[in-house]
Order: sequence, then C-alpha cells, then structure tokens
Amino acid sequence: MPWQWVGADTGYAMTVQDNVRKPLDRLTEALTAEMEAVNALIRTRMASKHAPRIPEVTAHLIEAGGKRLRPMLTLAAAKLLGYPGPWHIHLAATVEFIHTATLLHDDVVDESRQRRGRPTANLLWDNKSSVLVGDYLFARSFQLMVEPGNLRTLEILANASATIAEGEVLQLTAAQDLGTDEAVYLQVVRGKTAALFSAATEVGGVIAGAPDDQVQALFDYGDALGISFQIVDDLLDYGGSTETIGKNVGDDFRERKLTLPVIKAIAKANPEERAFWTRTIEVGDQRDGDLEQALALLARHGAMAAARRDALDHAARAKAALDILPAHPIRDMLSDLADFVVSRVA
Repeated sequence: MPWQWVGADTGYAMTVQDNVRKPLDRLTEALTAEMEAVNALIRTRMASKHAPRIPEVTAHLIEAGGKRLRPMLTLAAAKLLGYPGPWHIHLAATVEFIHTATLLHDDVVDESRQRRGRPTANLLWDNKSSVLVGDYLFARSFQLMVEPGNLRTLEILANASATIAEGEVLQLTAAQDLGTDEAVYLQVVRGKTAALFSAATEVGGVIAGAPDDQVQALFDYGDALGISFQIVDDLLDYGGSTETIGKNVGDDFRERKLTLPVIKAIAKANPEERAFWTRTIEVGDQRDGDLEQALALLARHGAMAAARRDALDHAARAKAALDILPAHPIRDMLSDLADFVVSRVA
C-alpha cells in the first residue's frame, strides 16, 4: 500500500504515484465531474436545428482529443476558492467555445492542413464553413457568458475576445516583418494566447466571489502560464514531433511566422544570415533545405535555449502568483502544471 496523505479540509488524497503522473492528468481527475458537465453543455449548445454543418464541423474539432486546458483552468480556479457552482460550468464552456472559434479561424488564416493530428476543418469542408461556424461559436459563447448574470465575468470574457482578435490582426502585420522585436512578439502572444488563459482563471475567481488580490493573482497566473505555453509551442515547432504538437514540424517556418526563436536568431544574424531570413520569411522564397538551414542558425546562436529560458521565467512567475491563494491540492496542481508546460521541451 503506497504512502497516502489526505488534506484535512479538502478530502483529496495524494499518493506517491500521483507525484509522477502528469499534472494535467491529476487536474483532469480532480475535475472529472465538472468537466463532464462542461462537455455535456458544450454538446447541447453546439447543436443547430437548421444547419447540420455546424455540429459536424464543431464536433470534428471539439471531439479531436484536445485536453480542454482552458476550461479546466476556470473550473480549477473556482474550486480552489470554494465555489459550489453552478455557473463555473457555463463560464468554462464559454472559454472552450471562444478557443474553438479562434482555432477554426486560425486554420483558415494560416491555410493549415493539420490540427491535433487530424485534417483541419477547412481542409475537410471549406474556408467558408470554418469561418461561419467559428462565428456561430463566438455567438454561442456570448449567449453562455450572459447566463450567469455576472457583469464582471461578462466584461472579462468580452474583453478577452476583443483582445484575441486584436492579437491575431497584429500578428498578420508583424509575423513576416524582420523588424518585429521581442516586445512586439510578447504583445502578440498576450493577445492571441495569454488573454484567454488569464480570462479563464480570472473568471473562476470572480464567480467564486474571491477578494480582488486573489482574482489578480489568478489573472497573473493565467497570463504568465499562457505566455510560457506559447513560447514552448514555438519551440516545439522546430524541435518537437508531429505526434507531440499535433501538426507538421516546421509549419511555423513554412507559414513564415516570426516566432521567438527566430526573432532571437535574427537579432544576432550577420548580413548573410539576415539575407537568408529576408528571403525565407519576408519574401517567402523557400527552397529545399531551408528548414534545415533555419535550424542550424537557431542552434548557432543559441536561440532555442534562450527562448526556453524565457519560458522558464514566465513559468516561475506563474507559480509565484499562486502564493497568496489558499493552500489546496489544486493550487499545487496548478503550480506543477506551470513546470510541466516547460518540461515539454528539454
């Protein structure tokens, strides 16, 4: 029988085996009942009486095996602060609908062909279907976020939706401009990725009636976790596997995206190297062997290691933000989750 500890007030049990399981798995297990309710609500609200294409396209993405990290953050924040329900379920479903809508739109903008290891919706159907179903999910998300009757959570999620769209547009103008620096990159990431992470955690605290300092801590945690998460995704595109990232390795390079490792390499580039980046990223003239050359330049300038250090710094900031929150096994899981996000890249 393994050693076991049971929190005096929480009723949660932790065993030695728990310490070696992935934090996301432990969080999923702790939130099983809540996530079942969220999934049931999602299935109900993605239905359409008059347009069967909507649930077809939505189900293709939602049922593709995503980990539901963002809605779990909302549930975790609410449960950590003792909220008994039921409106955190609606807010978590709202977060997932917003996320799914942005994925449908992103795949059209990026002309992607693979998402979560499967063909994208725009490839299986068409761009029009992906855009319009994404619009439908945004509309559904606003219906859901209104139902709790909490003006502050409505404001947070509405603002996050606008920030996400703004971040995507900024990326359009910055992604292929070699003048894009790390400050602009961080602004893009805070918009397109971290905004939904921080909104997810923040609304969990608000619906639980937490004091302002704890709500701010949850926002800070989500913001830092989202930035670290995106930096790691950028790294995996150059150093992961197709199975790990759910898309083709090197897609960011082929799509001419200026992600953090490339920005760091360009900052140290000599004239010949800068000419390579200008041709491949700004001009879009990519040839056989260019991806390998890009990888060599990233290695030459230590760009991958430097980007990983940035991801570690943001993960540490996320963990520090949790310090003022109540002691609870879920708080420990959220802290471990920040470490796990960065552990995806060695």
